[in-house]
Amino acid sequence: MGLESIYRELMTVNSMADDEKKGIASEAVFTKLNQMEIPVRFNWAAEIFEGIHVKERGDQLALLWVDLSTAEERRFTYAQLSAESNRCLNFLRGHGVAQGDSFYMMAPSVPESWFSNIASVKGGMVAVPTADTMTVRELEYRFESYPPQAILADEKSAILIDEALKNIGLTAKVKIVLGEVPGWKSYGEVNKENTTAEAADTKSSDIILCFFTSGTTGMAKRVAHTAASYPVGHLSTANIIGIRPGDIHNNLSQPGWAKWAWSCLFSPLNMGATTTGFSYGAKFDTGKYLGAIAKYKVNLFCAPPTAWRAFILLDLEKFDFSALRESLSAGEPLNPEIIQKWKKFTGTEIRDFYGQTESTAMIGNPPWYKGKIVAGSFGRPSFLYDIGLADDEGNEITKPDEVGHIVVKLDKWRALGLFDRYVGDEEKMKSVFVKNFYFTGDRASFDERGYWWFVGRADDVIKSSDYRVGPFEVESALVEHHAIVEAAVVGSPDPQRWQLVKGFVVLRPGIAPSRELALEVFQHCIEVLAKFKIPRIIEFVPELPKTISGKIRRVQLRASEQENKGKQQKGPEEYFYQDFPELSSSGKKN
Repeated sequence: MGLESIYRELMTVNSMADDEKKGIASEAVFTKLNQMEIPVRFNWAAEIFEGIHVKERGDQLALLWVDLSTAEERRFTYAQLSAESNRCLNFLRGHGVAQGDSFYMMAPSVPESWFSNIASVKGGMVAVPTADTMTVRELEYRFESYPPQAILADEKSAILIDEALKNIGLTAKVKIVLGEVPGWKSYGEVNKENTTAEAADTKSSDIILCFFTSGTTGMAKRVAHTAASYPVGHLSTANIIGIRPGDIHNNLSQPGWAKWAWSCLFSPLNMGATTTGFSYGAKFDTGKYLGAIAKYKVNLFCAPPTAWRAFILLDLEKFDFSALRESLSAGEPLNPEIIQKWKKFTGTEIRDFYGQTESTAMIGNPPWYKGKIVAGSFGRPSFLYDIGLADDEGNEITKPDEVGHIVVKLDKWRALGLFDRYVGDEEKMKSVFVKNFYFTGDRASFDERGYWWFVGRADDVIKSSDYRVGPFEVESALVEHHAIVEAAVVGSPDPQRWQLVKGFVVLRPGIAPSRELALEVFQHCIEVLAKFKIPRIIEFVPELPKTISGKIRRVQLRASEQENKGKQQKGPEEYFYQDFPELSSSGKKN
């Protein structure tokens, strides 16, 4: 029995009408997957995407892309999506890009993002999804730690990439641009290539994806996924979402982030569904987006909590959600009021679920929980994973209502969706793989009924909206300012974004805090940090709390921030980004 049979079984299970039977059948499929021997060689693009779906539903719509600003539409059947991906793969190979080479992709939500990702998997290359919010400095770090062999970018990103490459003295085998930029190959040249291509002979253990993700200390870390861990592992995601063959699925996420690979690429294309991309440019218009969900008869819709909070402020009565069957959220718990209002106008419950860049969907409220969802709970563990709680000493917690570290237990089986390693960081690997556990870095509890409740990060990583921000990167940017001698960055509680990035700043002797200086610091951060990493609060303080060994006690700063914001207290020298109209001219506002 090969992996193809598992895909087919889950497609059948997800299509079952009886939710109770669906839950029982799902457990049986994942038990089989967890116990089976994974084939030594596996290529998802050839064996599943083409071997099942292109072959059996070639004329079915696979990708629907819409530009919400211009109403332009581009549609691709499974056969056409395969053909376009093969053109891309042939072009890369024609320019010397080989199996195992790194392929950076820094482009917005356009069809070429799907073409290039599928081409990369089929060719056995290592895709490096890169958000188009990256700055030159962030690109320099990424290129130095993992040099690019091939690059795909839009025109705006191409200019930044060229500057970063020049600064560190690197070149790539080929640079492909969506448009026209000197020194780059226009994507139009790809269209001249043949529409068929041989698949690389990839091992299941070969690395095919590398995400840079924020850590507690140091710069972004490289999370490596294999030819099996993401393509096959996301069967857990497709199962929790409830995707069926022929469904129209939308996920509000952008290329460059793991969630896009989760829910725009692998999950829908695993199940023979239609994936959609609604491009909205720099400004997100909630009304236009929900209008597209209604117009294109979307069956399954996944969005982050920040978006759900904005959606319910609209007049939901004016949208036709009759085609909508499943609504999902991931990131942090939603308020019951949001869930109730959405259900009133759509008839669907927003089902919360949880996972990481390092994994696929691990905990969630699957379709068979409808009617039994407990507001605020993010569900129960997926059948793909053996999930537990552990205390600080690494002992498993078995009693309900005790807070502990969310861990993946490894003694019975190693969940297929779990990442392979942090590339080049053995110390980090040793810190997260302890005894027979993988420590996720998140904390939670479960109740006597088995429902899980998210508590927060166990480390200093900040969770703001749908983003993870490492304090080190922001602190490094702050201390580059001539007036700052020391900085500590933590998450500040916020009802809309869960946390805001806040910088506690110590000034050099002789420099006094002021509104003018705070403006300077904000402007400096705008220049060197990606938009989502820019501090939204800066507080000038005389000193930072430290341990005896001199380490900053961010835990103390977080506790005091929690207390002060709970009392709605403001520090004497505390400044908020939103109070500076001078910053509104920046393209990075909000």
